[in-house]
Order: sequence, then structure tokens, then C-alpha cells
Amino acid sequence: MAEPLLSAAHIDKSFLDNKVLDDVSMDLLPGEVHALLGENGAGKSTLIKILTGAYTHDSGTILLEGRPVHPRDTKHAQEMGVGTVYQEVNLLPNMTVAENLYIGRQPRRFGLVDSRKMERDAHQLLARYQLDIDVGAQLDTYSVAVQQIIAIARAVDISGKVLILDEPTASLDQHEVDVLFAILGRLKADGMAIVFITHFLDQVYEIADRVTVLRNGKRVGSHPIQDLDRMELVKMMLGQALEHDEAMRIGKARQAGELYASFRNYALSGKAAPFDLDLHKGEIVGVAGLLGSGRTEMARLLFGIDRPDSGELTVAGQKARLREPRDAVALGFAFAPEDRKIDGILGDLTVRENIMIALQARQGWTRPLSQKAQVEMADHFVKALDIRTTGIEQPVKFLSGGNQQKVVLARWLATNPRLLILDEPTRGIDVGAHAEIIRMINALCDQGMSLFVISSELDEIVAYSSRVLVLRDRAISGELRGAEITQGAIMEMIAAQHEVQPL
Repeated sequence: MAEPLLSAAHIDKSFLDNKVLDDVSMDLLPGEVHALLGENGAGKSTLIKILTGAYTHDSGTILLEGRPVHPRDTKHAQEMGVGTVYQEVNLLPNMTVAENLYIGRQPRRFGLVDSRKMERDAHQLLARYQLDIDVGAQLDTYSVAVQQIIAIARAVDISGKVLILDEPTASLDQHEVDVLFAILGRLKADGMAIVFITHFLDQVYEIADRVTVLRNGKRVGSHPIQDLDRMELVKMMLGQALEHDEAMRIGKARQAGELYASFRNYALSGKAAPFDLDLHKGEIVGVAGLLGSGRTEMARLLFGIDRPDSGELTVAGQKARLREPRDAVALGFAFAPEDRKIDGILGDLTVRENIMIALQARQGWTRPLSQKAQVEMADHFVKALDIRTTGIEQPVKFLSGGNQQKVVLARWLATNPRLLILDEPTRGIDVGAHAEIIRMINALCDQGMSLFVISSELDEIVAYSSRVLVLRDRAISGELRGAEITQGAIMEMIAAQHEVQPL
């Protein structure tokens, strides 16, 4: 085996008391595509930022061609030979292609930028990637796929040793992916080491030579891709054991009630393939799938955050439309998002204000709830959900993660919803709060509410779901019911190599 081109050994990184990387090691060989995989919070982004100088590691070593390096920033890392291209292309859309390729290093003549030479050089550079375009045109006149190739050409031209690609195919169609992979094949042949971060398992098996999996800030393992079957890879990423399934499942004994909401041929190009979905009262529909499988995109469609390209919605037997979340709230829908700190809580507002804001918005700001009514309702939910706070006037940003999650749930329960959409409701909270939220989910279902619950915790999904939808590549790969719902069955469906409905 060749000597590593880049080697990270025993890397640790903490932010205050939160250790995000714990003794992580990874070697990159010349002429290989090395897939870096893991779910949200696994530590992928932090490791990449350390390798590219955006973060400084607390301990450990980084070797480039056998020599210790200490990248000060991304520019310094580029100068040493390590370049990065992100999913959201970090170029300047209002400048020309040539200017983007050579910004900060433009050829000069008599002290001025030599535009003609720059465009000639840009044309020659892109010819290596079989890209024949007008380099004098603005970057934003070209597709995302073309911009991606331009970003790669710039990164390789500057760096030339290691190329890190962070979700490069997330916005590309199959033809564009094929073009990108052909380019990566040529870069491999030139001896470049390529880090490929993705959530598409099919693409990992198509392009990668080796794979490293991170989970919860630790390295689970590194393997040649031919030595790792899909099922084993999914187990590494999710950290789920298959020795046994839940002997008793709460969801198994439930009988779904009458149909509440029905989605037909719902779709959003590039985000969610067409799907049909029926949601019944007194039913929990669990949603499983790897990061990027389309779980959150589906939830956003169900709540009207994103508008579908096609599809029909019927609620309680009546045709309905979701133009925005306000329409969803009016229909009795509620949504607790995955990232409560960014999309959920309003940190500077009090517990009371956070709980009351959705109900007040539905009622209309011209009909303000009285202070007395707000206090009574906030007190009720603080007690009912056991929200640990010094009082309802405490700013919610000072609460623990679990208590912030309960405040978000209280906000929507105050609206008396009939459909509750939960995206990773137990992520990042302590064990006690975790158990309380699971009990709450089951209690709400028993009261006749319809729940649509996304979770990466397969044991949870198995325990409480009446049905489980398994998503893969932004489409519904399959559905499990009753006794079919096991951790093994879910992971087999995630790992399956069958075709799914195209976007």
C-alpha cells in the first residue's frame, strides 16, 4: 500500500464541554476516492474544517506527505495542497467564470489585470475537464453542475494534492453525477487523494475505494469498499445491533382510527419524489432513512414550508391547499423541526412567549390573548410536560436542550393540533427528557392525534410506530406494518440496492 498523502491521527476537538471529535484518525492515499460517512452530529464537518484550517484541533497530528502541518486557515491549507468544494458552491455568482477561477491570483500586465490572458488560461484549464463554455460570462448563467466543475477546477489548480468534496452530488441529476464521476476518475489517475462526503450509498459503491465511518465524534472504522457489504455499512453508520428486536411493541396493539389527511402524488422536484400518504387519527407513522434520504424534505412539504410541484391534499374529507405554514396551522397541523435552536425556539423570548406564539399567530395579532390567559396556559404546559425552568418568564435560551424541546412541543400542543409532525424529537437531549418525550408521543396518539415522526433511533421507531415508511434517495423505498416492523427489516430496506422512483 502506498504511503498516505494526508494523515490525521488521534484528532480531538471540543467546543466548551462538548467533545465533537474523540481520537479520530484517517489516512488518505494518493489516487483514491475515500468516502467519509456518518449521520448528523457524527463529526464529519468538524474533521474537514480541521484538515482545511477552519478549526484548530485540540490534540493529535496532521501529516501531509509525511511532514507535520498546522494549517492556519483555509488559504494556508490551499497553499499546502488541500482544497475543498462544498455543496453550496462558494464562488461569486456576479463575476465571470474566468474571474472566479483566478480571483486573488489574476495574471497581470503592466500592473493591471490581463483579462485576455486570464480568459485564455481559464479556457485551457476547463478544457482539461472537457468543459467548453464562455469563460467571460457570469458564473450564475450556468447550471449548478457546471459551477461545481468550475469550483473543482479552481480547487485542483490551487491545491493539487488533496481534494475534499462535501456533498457534491446533492443537487445534481444522474447525467451530471456521471460527468462528475468521470472527472474524479481522471483526478484519481493523476494521483490526487479525494475525500468524498455523501449520503448516497449507491454513489459510495460506485466511486469510492475506501470508506471511513464516524459516529458521535468517534471513528467506527475504515475499510476498503469491496470488503464492506451495504448492510454492514448501514449498521456502522446507525450504530444499531441486530441481535434482537423489541419483544413487545406499543404500536403493534394500536388500531388506527378514521382517515384524517390524504396526500396524493405529492412531489417537489429535486427534494421529494412523488408519494402517496394517508394519515389516520390515533396512529403514529414512523419515518426512517439515512441522512439525506428526504425525511425532512417530506416533513416540510407536509407542513407547507415548501410548496409541491404536484399533488392533491384532502383533510377531513375536504380538498385543501398548503401555500404556507399558516394554512397548515389553520388545518390543525403542527410541526416541531429537527434543529430546535435555529428553527424552533426564539431564544431571547420567555418560556411563556415561546409557548403562546403559535396560538396567538393562529388567532391573529389583532386579537391578542390576555396576559392572564397566557400565564394560565403556559403554567399548565410547564406542569403537564414537566418543563424544568425557574419560571415562565425565564428566557428559553437558558433551558437545557430537553426542556427547550418540550417548550417547542408545548407551543404546538397549545394549538390543539390534529396532526403533529415531529422531526428528530429526541435528538440531543438527556435520557430523562428522552423517555418523557417518548411517553408523550404515545399518550398523544392514544388521545386520537395523528403523528408523523422522523427519527434516526430505530429502537424508538420500532417501539411506537403503527407503520414505518423507509426513505431512500428522497423517495419512499417501502413501508412496514405490524409484525414486519423490526430494526433488521428497516436496515435491510435502507441498504437494498433496488431502484426507487426517480425524482
